[in-house]
Amino acid sequence: MSTDKATEPRPAVKGADRRQVLGGAVVLSALAGIPLYAWNREREGRDGAGATDSEKLLLARLSDLVVPATGTPGAVAVGVPAFVELALLHGLEDTASEDSGKVKMGGDRGGLPLLEEVKKGLNRHADAPFLTLSPERQHIALESYDAEAFAPEQKDHPWKKIKGLILTGYYTSEVGASRELQYELVPGRYDPDLPLPVNNRSWSSDWTAVDFG
Repeated sequence: MSTDKATEPRPAVKGADRRQVLGGAVVLSALAGIPLYAWNREREGRDGAGATDSEKLLLARLSDLVVPATGTPGAVAVGVPAFVELALLHGLEDTASEDSGKVKMGGDRGGLPLLEEVKKGLNRHADAPFLTLSPERQHIALESYDAEAFAPEQKDHPWKKIKGLILTGYYTSEVGASRELQYELVPGRYDPDLPLPVNNRSWSSDWTAVDFG
């Protein structure tokens, strides 16, 4: 399904280059600055409740569709599904009910029930069980669902939250921050007027925006 991240449109950013659309926003969210490996290590040491097998499969497919493996490793390769699962268990991005709170763990499923809402929405747009479809049909269904979620009249939508966590997980990983984005450990002089080449990659250190849409 993929050739080059800089040229091929994805459901999350139809009609535009993914790097251009995300810009500097990809490293911003409530989780920005928290290394992905730290979340993976914490998850490995947990014995509490987690996602079901079908929920894990759904997270893997959605992560792969949003950030596929092309010239650089995709979301699945860097462990984004596990990151999103743990983030949902914490109820981050307001994914959990008030009773759960934003950081409650243990036997509580946090925001994981949100995945059921996403699955129902995808099934509706696909007119079939989403996970049984071919990758091409999954792509089409997610593209339609994404358009619904980010329509101007939508004030809140479960897919916005899941998509935001997928992007945050990827672009705070080492691969996302230093290989998919441009990275400079020690920035040089300030220069406000630089040429902007076609398909220019955003910078990991650009913290100027907040909208993933």
